[in-house]
Amino acid sequence: MIFDSNLVILGARPDYPGLLRLMRSLAPAVSAVTVIEVLGYHKLSSETKSGFEAFFRSTDVLPITEPVVGRAVALRQARKMTLGDAIVAATALEYDPVLYTHNPKDFHGIAGLTVIDPVASGDSP
Repeated sequence: MIFDSNLVILGARPDYPGLLRLMRSLAPAVSAVTVIEVLGYHKLSSETKSGFEAFFRSTDVLPITEPVVGRAVALRQARKMTLGDAIVAATALEYDPVLYTHNPKDFHGIAGLTVIDPVASGDSP
C-alpha cells in the first residue's frame, strides 16, 4: 500500500497516535512526490524535518518512472487533479493499487485504485 503525503504529515502529529501505529505496522511505501511535498514545506522545523527524513529512510520511496509519468498524464487529461495527486495516484496504480489518504475525494472514481481513509472515523486504532 501507498500512503499519501497528508497521512505522513498527520502521522507525525501527537494527536494521531493511532495513525503512527498503523504506519509502523503496515510499513507503507510512498511516492517520490510525497518526499518532495513533505520535505519541501518551507516552514518545517529542523526537528520535524529530521523526523520526516528518518521516516523516508525507513520507507520504500517509489520512483517516478516513465510508466508513472504516462499514467499521471492520462489521469490529468481525464479529470481535474493536481500534479501531486496525479503522480501519487499513478504511482499507486503502477506499484500497488491501494492508496491510504485523508483526502479520498481527490482520488474518487479512479478505475483500479482502492482508496482508504484510516482517519475518517477518528484516529486509527
